[in-house]
Amino acid sequence: MEVITTEEMAVLDANCEYHGLSRLQLMENAGSALARIIRERYPRKTQLTIFAGRGNNGGDAFVAARHLHDYSSTLFLLGREREIRTPEARVNWEILKRMRIASKEVTDSTQLPEPPENGVVIDAIFGTGIHGELRPLESKAIDTVNESGADVISVDVPSGLDPDNGEFEKTVRADLTITFHKPKPALCSERLKRYTGEVITVPIGIPGLFERLTGPGDVSALADRRSGSHKGDSGRILIIGGGPYTGAPALSALAALRTGADIVHVAAPQSASKTIASFSPDLIVTELSGNHLCEDDVPMLKELIPSFDVIALGMGLGRDPETESAIREIIPLSRRAVIDADGLYALDLQNTHDLMILTPHAGEFERITGEKVPMILDERIEMLTELTRRISATILLKSEIDLIAKDGVVRMNTTGNSGMTVGGTGDVLAGITAALLAKNPPLLSASAAAFINGDAGDRCQRRYGNGFTATDLIREIPDAMKA
Repeated sequence: MEVITTEEMAVLDANCEYHGLSRLQLMENAGSALARIIRERYPRKTQLTIFAGRGNNGGDAFVAARHLHDYSSTLFLLGREREIRTPEARVNWEILKRMRIASKEVTDSTQLPEPPENGVVIDAIFGTGIHGELRPLESKAIDTVNESGADVISVDVPSGLDPDNGEFEKTVRADLTITFHKPKPALCSERLKRYTGEVITVPIGIPGLFERLTGPGDVSALADRRSGSHKGDSGRILIIGGGPYTGAPALSALAALRTGADIVHVAAPQSASKTIASFSPDLIVTELSGNHLCEDDVPMLKELIPSFDVIALGMGLGRDPETESAIREIIPLSRRAVIDADGLYALDLQNTHDLMILTPHAGEFERITGEKVPMILDERIEMLTELTRRISATILLKSEIDLIAKDGVVRMNTTGNSGMTVGGTGDVLAGITAALLAKNPPLLSASAAAFINGDAGDRCQRRYGNGFTATDLIREIPDAMKA
C-alpha cells in the first residue's frame, strides 16, 4: 500500500497552496468527507461528542460539525479559541459560532464531559500534529475518550499515535480511523490495529499531478541551519571547473554561497584561476596546472576532495581528452556529487552512486544515455522512471518543465521562463544543487534547487523583462528560498 509520511504530507500541503489548491479548500474537503461517512454509518438521532484540538485536525472537525448540524452534537475545543493556531481552522471555528452549533472551550481537565455510551466520539485532538510530551489536558482527554464506551472515530490518525513510526506515550483507541489522501505509515501496521481500528482512506481533492510538482514545500523541508553551528557545518563545497571558460565555475560558487553553503572552494586550471578569484573575495581558489584539467591534477584533488561535503564537477571544463580522462578518475572519489555540463561526458551511468545528482539539458542527456528525449511530457516521465530504476543517481533534466527523478519517482518543476536561456543559469542551478546536497537527500535537494532557480528567474523577469543575467539570478536566490 502506498503511504505518505507526515513530512511528505506537509510538503504536499504547501505545494498545493502554491499551485492554487488552498489549505482551506483541502480542510473543507476533509471535513465534508468525514461528515459523509458518519452520515452513512449513524442515524441522525446519534449523539456526537467532538474533541477538537487547536490545529488543522481540529479544523477538519469544525467543518464536519457544520455538515452534521442536524445531529445532536457538542464540540469541545481543548484550549481557548484565541489559541487556534491556523487561519483555516479559525475561519471554520467562526462559522460554527455564527451557526450557533454547540461548542465549548475546555481549559481544565475537570471540564471534560463523559460522552454517552450509545453515542459517537470524534477524536480530532492531534491527528498528525503530535509533538513532544502530552500536556495534562490532552492526556486526560485521551483517557476520557478511551473510557467512554462510545464508538470512537479518529480523524486522520488516532490522537497521540506518531503517524510515521507508531510510537506513543498514550493514544486513543479508535474503532474507525478516517485518514486523508493516503494512509500514514503507522496505520498500515498490524500490531497497531487495536488502536487504529478499521482504517478508511478518503480523497480530499489532491490531483495525482500535484504530488509531482515542486514548490515552496520542498524548500521548507530542507535542513535548517542550527543556531549553534560552526564554520563549515552548513556545507563545504568544492567546485571543480574552468579552463576554457572562467565564468561558469564562478557562477556556481557564488550561487552555492547565496544558497547557504558556509565554504565554497574552486579548483580551476592555472589559466582561469586568477580570473575566477577576481569575481569575489568570498571565493577560495586553488590553482591547478596548465590550461585545462588533466591527470597531473588528480593527485592534488585526491587530497583535497575528502575535506568537502560535496563536489560539483564540470562547469566550464571543456572537452579536451585529457580532461575527460581526469574526470573519470575524480568522480569515484566523491561522497556527494553534482555532475554538470562537461563533467557529464566522461560519466559512466552504471557507476554512479546514490548521493550523486546529474544535471543535463536534453542534448547532454541524449549524449550520455544514447536515448532521444521525447517531445511528449508523459513519454519523458516514463523514460526517466525506467532509467532511474536502473541507475543509482538522481537526474535533473533541465527543460521548459524540469524533470527530477530518482529510483523511479519523478518530480516536475514549472518555475522558470524564456529569459533563462541566457548563459550561466545552468551553472547557477548546479551551485544551488550542490549547496543543498550538503545537508539533504538527493531527490529533495534537486527538486528544491530546480524550484529555487526557476523562481529566482521569474523574479528577475518581473524586474528586468528578458534582459537579465546569471548574476541577477544569483541575487534573487535568498528571496526565492523564502517563497
